[in-house]
Amino acid sequence: MKAIIVGAGINGVTAAIELRKRGHDVVLVDPGPLPHPLAASTDISKAVRAAYGADEIYTELAERAIPIWRKWNAEFGVELYHEVSVMFVRHRQMEPGDFEYESYKMLKQRGHRIERMNSAQVWKRFPAWNPKLFPDGVLELEAGYAESGRVVAKLIERARSLGIELRERLRFSCLDEGDGRMKGIVLQGGQRIRSDFVLMTVGAWTPYLLPFTRKFFRATGQPVFHLKPLNRELFAPERFSVFGADICTTGYYGFPLNCDGIVKIANHGPGREMSPDAPNRNVTPEEEESLRRFLSSAFPALADAPIVDTRVCMYCDTHDGNFWIARDPEREGLVIAAGDCGHGFKFAPVLGEIIGDAVEGTQNPLLKKFRWRPEVCAGSGTDVARFHGQNEITR
Repeated sequence: MKAIIVGAGINGVTAAIELRKRGHDVVLVDPGPLPHPLAASTDISKAVRAAYGADEIYTELAERAIPIWRKWNAEFGVELYHEVSVMFVRHRQMEPGDFEYESYKMLKQRGHRIERMNSAQVWKRFPAWNPKLFPDGVLELEAGYAESGRVVAKLIERARSLGIELRERLRFSCLDEGDGRMKGIVLQGGQRIRSDFVLMTVGAWTPYLLPFTRKFFRATGQPVFHLKPLNRELFAPERFSVFGADICTTGYYGFPLNCDGIVKIANHGPGREMSPDAPNRNVTPEEEESLRRFLSSAFPALADAPIVDTRVCMYCDTHDGNFWIARDPEREGLVIAAGDCGHGFKFAPVLGEIIGDAVEGTQNPLLKKFRWRPEVCAGSGTDVARFHGQNEITR
């Protein structure tokens, strides 16, 4: 087949590589330079962890992905995945039903290397934290983060080396439909590109480029902050892991000091509904004030650290918090791979295979969970690690 992929973020580039390996001709189209600076994938870090509460499917998927992250380090010849551990902690003792408790239970049952964060001895390793505020949680040792922007850049290089046609700075206008199936796409300016299949991997742009998907996709913006701590040693990876700080209540998560001396703190919450191309795509003063309140209580040594950069990370949200990787039943030859809901990048090493199976119509049990499901109502399910209420960071 000839396949056109629109969107060269993590879904698009991994799918392009997989489809090319399966023998298909692939054209990868994107409106920006590659990697696209506004894509959700293009940031300094994304968490890689298997903690998913009681959801065994996502846990298993992470178990498949993490060994490949290690393999990619070797293949790329540079460490882009950093196994510095990930911890999720709570304002109170973990109880059944809590994301942290169910993650601890699932990971322990499946033989992961974990520790419980409920003793002063354990907390001594993390001196930047206020342990009195977070008396319990789970530390996942075989987990960490990926340098997401650099990963996408490396995968773009790999795609080019495989003979995938990369077409940058071309804006999608609409699908080219006829006789009940896809003929290809139409670009702004009227140019048409013909294909047997169209794969849309445009993330938060999906409900705007494909208006018929607005019934089941929502684009939300989440605040991201890059800070430069005054005391770098406190935030070095061996003393400050990737974390979620009572994430289901606060939404706050973050990363240790990177090679540029930056600590990233972001919010995994309800966000603001907005277009990715909105002119006001900036962190608000209210979001910065909320961050400062959180830092003052959780990491006092970071409370006054200068903010050196901010960005709004765009999510493509589904009603149930699950990915959407499926053929359109009304448009033959169209596949949509979106609905990252802010937790998709960690699965990069296995996403291409799943999307490739959707394009080819190959049986894959995961495609049932990620199926075409317009009947699902808003609020029918959520990412269990995500905060969905009004921000109330400290009590």
